[in-house]
Amino acid sequence: MGASLPPKEVKLFKLIVKSYEAKQYKKGLKAADTILKKFPNHGETLSMKGLTLNCMDRKSEAYELVRLGLKNDLKSHVCWHVYGLLYRSDREYREAIKCYRNALRIDPDNIEILRDLSLLQAQMRDLEGFVETRQQLLTLKPNHRMNWIGFAVAHHLNSNGSKAVDILEAYEGTLDDDYPPENERCEHGEMLLYKISLLEESGFPERALEELHKKESKMVDKLDYREQEVLLLLKLGRLEEGEKLFRVLLTMNPDNYRYYEGLQRCLGLYSEKGQYTADEIDRLESLYRVLGHQYSRSSAVKRIPLDFLRDDKFREAAENYIRPLLTKGVPSLFSDLYPLYDHPGKADILGELVLKLEQSLKNTGGYPGSAEKEPPSTLMWTLFYLAQHYDRRGQSDIALTKIDEAIEHTPTVIDLYSVKSRILKHAGDLAAAAALADEARCMDLADRYVNSECVKRMLQADQVALAEKTAVLFTKDGEQHNNLYDMQCMWYELASGESYLRQGELGRALKKFLAVEKHYADITEDQFDFHSYCLRKMTLRAYVEMLKFQDRLHSYAYFRKAACGAIRCYLKLYDSPLKSASEEDDAMSKLAPSQKKKLKQKLRKAEARAKKEAEVKIEESNATSVAKSGKRHVKPVDPDPHGEKLIQIEDPLAEASKYLKLLLKHSSNCLDTHLLSFEVNMRKHKILLALQAIKHLMRLDANDPKSHLCLIKFFHKVDSLPTPVTDTEKLIWGVLEAERPAFSQLHGKSLIEANNTFLEKHRESLMHRAAVAELLYVLEPNKKAEAVKLIEDSVNDLVSIDGGQGNVRSWKLEDCITVHKLLEITLVDHDAASRLKVRCAEYFPCSTYFGGIKSSAATSSANNQIQKSPANGAVGLNAGEDSSVSSNGRLEKLNALKDLHI
Repeated sequence: MGASLPPKEVKLFKLIVKSYEAKQYKKGLKAADTILKKFPNHGETLSMKGLTLNCMDRKSEAYELVRLGLKNDLKSHVCWHVYGLLYRSDREYREAIKCYRNALRIDPDNIEILRDLSLLQAQMRDLEGFVETRQQLLTLKPNHRMNWIGFAVAHHLNSNGSKAVDILEAYEGTLDDDYPPENERCEHGEMLLYKISLLEESGFPERALEELHKKESKMVDKLDYREQEVLLLLKLGRLEEGEKLFRVLLTMNPDNYRYYEGLQRCLGLYSEKGQYTADEIDRLESLYRVLGHQYSRSSAVKRIPLDFLRDDKFREAAENYIRPLLTKGVPSLFSDLYPLYDHPGKADILGELVLKLEQSLKNTGGYPGSAEKEPPSTLMWTLFYLAQHYDRRGQSDIALTKIDEAIEHTPTVIDLYSVKSRILKHAGDLAAAAALADEARCMDLADRYVNSECVKRMLQADQVALAEKTAVLFTKDGEQHNNLYDMQCMWYELASGESYLRQGELGRALKKFLAVEKHYADITEDQFDFHSYCLRKMTLRAYVEMLKFQDRLHSYAYFRKAACGAIRCYLKLYDSPLKSASEEDDAMSKLAPSQKKKLKQKLRKAEARAKKEAEVKIEESNATSVAKSGKRHVKPVDPDPHGEKLIQIEDPLAEASKYLKLLLKHSSNCLDTHLLSFEVNMRKHKILLALQAIKHLMRLDANDPKSHLCLIKFFHKVDSLPTPVTDTEKLIWGVLEAERPAFSQLHGKSLIEANNTFLEKHRESLMHRAAVAELLYVLEPNKKAEAVKLIEDSVNDLVSIDGGQGNVRSWKLEDCITVHKLLEITLVDHDAASRLKVRCAEYFPCSTYFGGIKSSAATSSANNQIQKSPANGAVGLNAGEDSSVSSNGRLEKLNALKDLHI
């Protein structure tokens, strides 16, 4: 390094490197310039100067200098290393790896380059290369602990756990008997636990248990030691020893659900599906009765029996569990019991039980059979639970009655307004839900969670501008967009994107959806720093878990929603492409001169207004930061705040395909993935890929109406294709002919017969009838009236809920909205759509979409503060209403809404 320079310049070159490592970039730049005055073509100095400039955000100059330095000294490992560091800073990892390999050809034993290469190989999951590099590092520096550990982890990641164990044992053989010293005991103990987990993973549980007992004295984390021991005992089938150890663990933490599950496994009383025989239930009841006496203050020991008890025993246990929590006033009681609503019959028992408690509290002021009086708040929390209970059962009217009664009882509890907001959302009154959420927010302006709930309700009601103003209350320096993006606030971006998509603002919607995708890319990049940190700190088990998490990162719901939203935007762009500049000019030329002048003035005013708003936001943000820190902090301005450039693309389907590939790789068991795959590939005329999507849909849920729609539409399209001419077309045709009999729905049937068979199988379902009607119109356009009649003949019967005695109608609000849009847009029968709207307004009296008599839309003319949104029937603010966020809420509007819903 710095070779071919005189001694004085060598010292300066070392100063450049030292300054770079100490982040004293100006000092390093000055030293580089001093060398370059005498030796302007010195490659390594040019490269280091470029690397320094890169850290000062002068990237174009940096690349230019580094390339020049490399050109002047192609045989310098420093120049190649610096070039790799430059690529690494820009996340061009594959190019960086190439540069590092070139550097190693020149200097194969350079520890620093090998270490940097190993980090990139771990990041890119080049596991074979990672093993080789780590082996080379260990060979060069065998006295370094991190090299041993890194080599073992590399083999583990490369699915060679037994080899990793051998390496760790070889490392232990190099240690003294009294190792570790006091300051390294935690790290050494973590390494031993990692080794034991490796033995277990490699299929040697007995050896792992033996090693665990042998090294007990060297392990600091005794709780982790016991948990690892009991899991190994369970795996080895030594259930009696496991039972004793689980009981010991319960004395340490009697609220840990995993310990109770383990104890049940040891006693042979655990079922994955939660299904038990009568004898097993009796034994479990006896077990938890004993444990209940032993750990009387544990909530877990009282809650777990509710999962397996039935009938009267369940009723008794549930009452004993619920009573003290209602007295104490625990708002999360319903959330705690929510999973029980999926158990047949238990929801009915819970409803009857709490209704009995409510009646007793109203009549006597106490619980049934108790002479002790309860505090007044107990009745309020009972009503609070009942409101959520009826909302879960789909009985919105009763839920609203109960929550209004609770609010009248105690009007100062925030949770009541939040729950009423949720009930109204489920009932279809999105504007009233947003108003209630805003009132809850105004009752505690310091509660971030309540503020976030309010923002979510506003976005669901398509009140995006007001939601942004509300969200900004909890962001740094009052910059909602930058800070919400910096905080990776994905729920907000997804809700905003969905709202913009409903309103047809595709640019803004794409901006939000792609922001979420960018967050996931950032999360992937964030793992880079942990490759060296975790090996140094010996947090090996957490490190391996983190890598596994990163490998399945794109399978999580937020990414799936963002990718699906982006694909839908691109499909809309493809179906309704933007007008080109020439087309807009042609349209403009056809206007009258006066209209042309008015349009130009309108566009100019809109541009000026947008520019002024952006300037005001920047000034406000700068003023706030100056007031807080005394310094003016200028943040980079977003060049495309409304996503206008995102929709100006030549091939929307190519962009959609990028995200579709990720969904197919990471969310292949999601129905929406293959529905979107079908839509994209049909538009791209990729017949075989569309067929593949159909096969996946049939595998996942052949009875879903969307799957049936895709199946029939696909083969209807195939039947309408011209006779194949080319060899490729003939090959595709042969595949289709071979695959068609594999679909049982079409076996020996025409498409019309298959459609009718599907109708007979699902005659009672509105959505299935709608799918059949749509296909009938596609297959036989002259039978449009019959298709419409098929929908109108649907009956909204009463159905049982969760296996209980329900009296809820079968139609769901979201399904009715979908069917109404089908009649309005696809079948183009406005009279039938109007008739359905009248029916649904009766079934969903709170729905603003259908104009129900109890909805806030019904009073819009009297109130004159809310109006129907053209996008999705939600209700938003009038243009003349003040959209600023006040701390007083909207109490007057809420009183009117409350009177409306009682």
